[in-house]
Amino acid sequence: MKKKVLFLPRWYPNRFDPMPGLFIRRHAQSVSMYFEVSVLSVHLNFESSASAYEIEQNQSFGISEICIYTRASRTGVSTLDSLINFFRFVRAHFKGFKLLKKETGKPDLIHVNVLTRLGLIAGIYKMLYGVPYVITEHWTRYLPGMDNFNGWWRKLISRVVVRNASAVMPVTLNLQRAMESHGLTNMNYHVIPNVVDTELFRPKDHIVDKARKMFLHVSCFDDNQKNISGILKVLKWLATRRQDWVCTMTGEGIHYEKLVKMAEDLQLKDKYVYFTGLKENKDLVELMQIACFQVMFSRYENLPVVIPESFACGVPFISTDVGGIAEHIHKSSGILLPSEDEDRLLDALDYMLDHYQEYDKAAIRKYALDHFSQEVIGNQIRDVYEDVWKLKNRKSW
Repeated sequence: MKKKVLFLPRWYPNRFDPMPGLFIRRHAQSVSMYFEVSVLSVHLNFESSASAYEIEQNQSFGISEICIYTRASRTGVSTLDSLINFFRFVRAHFKGFKLLKKETGKPDLIHVNVLTRLGLIAGIYKMLYGVPYVITEHWTRYLPGMDNFNGWWRKLISRVVVRNASAVMPVTLNLQRAMESHGLTNMNYHVIPNVVDTELFRPKDHIVDKARKMFLHVSCFDDNQKNISGILKVLKWLATRRQDWVCTMTGEGIHYEKLVKMAEDLQLKDKYVYFTGLKENKDLVELMQIACFQVMFSRYENLPVVIPESFACGVPFISTDVGGIAEHIHKSSGILLPSEDEDRLLDALDYMLDHYQEYDKAAIRKYALDHFSQEVIGNQIRDVYEDVWKLKNRKSW
């Protein structure tokens, strides 16, 4: 009989937004080959007519998903609203636990994705029912220069939660070191990156228009993080140096309209730079497959999933050397450059336009298969789970 694993994600696709936490869903899929996997996600509902608690259940991707929508508080007092929303968030999870226990029984392990509140909930459940929990962390808030991990209460709870976890799995070594620098210590850290669907993201032969070589930028259009305005400034300089290229920018986000306007003001839009809006699944894959290379100019990251997706398509990558990116982009698969260094980005683009064909697509693809495929990541997470259960059984004697 398969053991039961319950995922508790801070971010997860839902009826209001299908995009957040797709990488968490892929992690859940990767272990569903070995275990009975359920996902319990809780989301605030800001509709005035919303019920206090609304439960949706479905089976998809080989996993059982329970989404609970809880009505957001609207007292007008932010501190009070935060307290009420936190109480409803916790209560919604225990409603979900009760439903799952009735339908499938108590889980054998809880897999928390993103601290801190969910780690606290998992810790309470462990004290009540003896179910161990592990943590996967994706958040950039621990990185140097970020000011999002603050408040003595949050730090204290996070340290207790991490110390009492059976394992902690950051997506990069850089993130592990950043977490440890904040006192988030655990004797059982394992770096396990995100999963890529290597069956969907795969190379495709195509003929390159040498007069209009296309390279790609994919992001959430948050200019504070992704520095797309910096890319556009560099592309303006590139257009004065050579004209045998186009840059396709794909995605949507809070600064999308501002950046489109900037491209218009720089006289780049629809001449050198094309905006597609959000592209998903096959539409996104098709763009990656015909790109000569991809580019990112971020100020901070962990390991954005667009990089392993690009590698799965055999496409090299230009990126800033931030977060854990240098753990996977090497000379054989792309170019790294300092954050904010526009001169280096210009030179990298100029070089790549002439040398992208020298990168070995098959070797880049193999790297993705060896490091990011569902089978590889699923095996790594399974091994962590098995070690947790072995240790738990030894302690019970």
